[in-house]
Amino acid sequence: MAIQYQFNKTSLQTLEKDLKMRQRTLPTLQSKETALRLEVKHAKDEIKALDEEVNKRIKSYDQMIALWGEFDTSLIHVDDVRMSIKKIAGVRVPMLEEVVYSTKPFNIFSSPKWFVDGFEQLKAIADVGIRQEFVRRKVDLLEYARKKTTQKVNLFEKVQIPGYQDAIRKIKRFMEDEENLSKSSQKIVKGKRERAAREAEAAQKGGQL
Repeated sequence: MAIQYQFNKTSLQTLEKDLKMRQRTLPTLQSKETALRLEVKHAKDEIKALDEEVNKRIKSYDQMIALWGEFDTSLIHVDDVRMSIKKIAGVRVPMLEEVVYSTKPFNIFSSPKWFVDGFEQLKAIADVGIRQEFVRRKVDLLEYARKKTTQKVNLFEKVQIPGYQDAIRKIKRFMEDEENLSKSSQKIVKGKRERAAREAEAAQKGGQL
């Protein structure tokens, strides 16, 4: 972004004001970037832990594969996924609160004894899978916010702040040169006037002799 300015006091004051605003904002942006980076790491660690839990539960599921052939999966259904919104480092992210299931009635006496445990296992696997999706969404939102914040930090730190400082230096240098030139001109004019006055006075004295 090219910084627009003029070589005058008003433009200088505007640039100095804009520079101070960015210098005050930069530490806040840097803190936010650090916080977001940390939150992204925590969320990725959470996904890794959930992946391990899913694999563990799938292995447990595989051990009962012969029994699962008897299980009627239509007996259990996800009715609702309740969620809330939480702000993390200034970013609104969805948080899983509860997974609501409904189950169809079945005859406990005519069904295998492990059916009740089967319901709990399916719920546990579904819970972890749904939680994974929420955490992945959280990572996406936090990572996007971190990248945008990093871009803004770099813009302020490497482009705008140095650009404003350079523009301010140029304006000040120009104004100083202009002031020095003005003083020099004033001295020359004053010198000429003084010389002219001396010459006039000398001429006047010469005429009186």
